[in-house]
Amino acid sequence: MSILLYIIAIILGIVGIVGSVVPGLPGPPISWIGLVVAFFRYRVAGDDSGFTLTFLLVWLAITIIVTVIDYVIPAKFTQMSGGSKAGSWGAMLGLLAGILFTAVGMIAGCFLGALLGELLFGKKELGSSCRSALGAFAGVMAGTGIKLIASITMFIYIIRL
Repeated sequence: MSILLYIIAIILGIVGIVGSVVPGLPGPPISWIGLVVAFFRYRVAGDDSGFTLTFLLVWLAITIIVTVIDYVIPAKFTQMSGGSKAGSWGAMLGLLAGILFTAVGMIAGCFLGALLGELLFGKKELGSSCRSALGAFAGVMAGTGIKLIASITMFIYIIRL
């Protein structure tokens, strides 16, 4: 039973890493479930490996924060690059619409949403709208990086013993 749980935990950790990049798969939450399975694996084996309930709760909080930040960062980067609220909302809506498609859809949706938000509702010119849209693109990349770091770290904890 212990080996089966270990294999399941490793698979969940790998799927979590992949899900940090692929839309539609919530990477960090899947990785966290892998941590929970690893926790039970060590409990079944009678091994006190340092996996405690506190450890799991801390990682749950990190997982929630990373997941929320992933949806907020593109809008914030849009604002930091001179975008208005219209561009930020466009970036978030485009990102959500792009989830239906591949990673390219998310990136393109975020970029186009910010661009259209700035052009149509922010009443900005094409140059400044493109700058805002590039900020949204940078935000998507930053959010993906944060998710990858969290998922890889959880995977390391899963396989550490």
